Amino acid sequence: MKRNLEYIIGLETHVQLNTKSKLFCSCKNVASLKEEPLPNTYVCETCLGMPGSKPVVNEKVIEYALKVALALNCKINKDFFFSRKVYFYPDLAKNYQITQYEIPVGYDGYVVVNGKKIRIKRVHIEEDPAKIVHKKDYTLVDYNRSGVPLLEIVTEPDISSAEEARAYLFKLKQILEYIGVYDASTLAVFKSDANISIKGMERVEVKNITGLKEVEIALKYEMLRQKQQVLQGRNVARETRRWDETAKVTRAMRTKEEEEDYGYILDGDLPAVKVDYNFLKELSSKLPELPDEKLQRFVKQYGLKEKTAESLISEREIADLFELAVKEGISVKEAATWIGRVIKKILNYHATSYKASGFKDEWVIETIKAYESKKYSDATTEQILRKMFEDSLPLKELVKKYGFKEMVSSDDALKAIALEVIEENKKAVQDYRTGNEKALDFLVGKIMAKTKGSADPKKARDVLKEVLK
Repeated sequence: MKRNLEYIIGLETHVQLNTKSKLFCSCKNVASLKEEPLPNTYVCETCLGMPGSKPVVNEKVIEYALKVALALNCKINKDFFFSRKVYFYPDLAKNYQITQYEIPVGYDGYVVVNGKKIRIKRVHIEEDPAKIVHKKDYTLVDYNRSGVPLLEIVTEPDISSAEEARAYLFKLKQILEYIGVYDASTLAVFKSDANISIKGMERVEVKNITGLKEVEIALKYEMLRQKQQVLQGRNVARETRRWDETAKVTRAMRTKEEEEDYGYILDGDLPAVKVDYNFLKELSSKLPELPDEKLQRFVKQYGLKEKTAESLISEREIADLFELAVKEGISVKEAATWIGRVIKKILNYHATSYKASGFKDEWVIETIKAYESKKYSDATTEQILRKMFEDSLPLKELVKKYGFKEMVSSDDALKAIALEVIEENKKAVQDYRTGNEKALDFLVGKIMAKTKGSADPKKARDVLKEVLK
């Protein structure tokens, strides 16, 4: 048996949309909130599946679904309808889920990931079921989530590695955030089911993987598990497994169902949706510049390296901040460095986004301008930005609170400090004069220490050389 097996992966990604209300009623959409509400507080007769209650489709969800389908290069079905997916479980009060089966909103689209086209099979709308809360001796149901609008985005089995799956999901999430239908700073969930098989063998579905990194870890585990099965001469069973995020393993749930097992039927309470051509054309014209387009423009317009541009367009808000900074007179180089490198480093360290952070555009721009005018050293400027993130305060208040020192830049002030350092470190001075260049670095460090990092290191070096002649 050869060990280099070929894997085939397809992803089904569920995204909670950030509309104000739910899919089929006027209850508040809990996915748009920042904090988890008390259980069963945002519910009504429709959410609870009470007899006689009638669903009414949220038009904003239709609009969002069409925007997503257009952004993913899908063909659009001008007429579509809703179906009932029948199964019995406590999270479905009415014993069926309203979804789309026969005709989705969009189909035959694609996303380009690292130069490879990942085909999108379908984009369809469905309602989220309630939330099951398992306790040690009993189980609870929270219907706040029941009826939250979901989009399911299904790929063809075009993905061949766990790393590629993660890259695809990053690109998908980025597009959804750019067009404003998903907000990662809220309670909205972005999770995936992964279908994975070794070529020529049975397919396994791994359910409910939340987070891009977790998808990569889960797929790597399942790929290894299936490979071991094959190498041991056993068949891979067609089944559904769940991802155990704590143990980092997949666990068997049930044998895999076919779609026919759900007994889909037309939902007679909801009329068919007809998409107006002019509305669709207007919607398409109002789509924002998408990540790939922005990347190409940043490289061409600003002369940026592709890696730098990728960092800047990773979030729409960061890209907008960069362009605003340049418009405000900051050089492209400094704007790209401080926003694309330093700000991103701070956000990555705290595992958050610019939108969810304590930064404000005007505060960041003021701080970079202060650096450009040589008011603060690069080390002090980075400290200011870190405290700005932590305290959510503007530059002036941070300087007052922490006493950040302005950069010592005058020749006379630096010369006086250099003379002090020379007097206090005669051995290092002697070492430098006998050809040890590292001794000069030591002396520069002493100047930086005396000025608490507020001196320009290059200028301090030049002044030292001049004094030591």
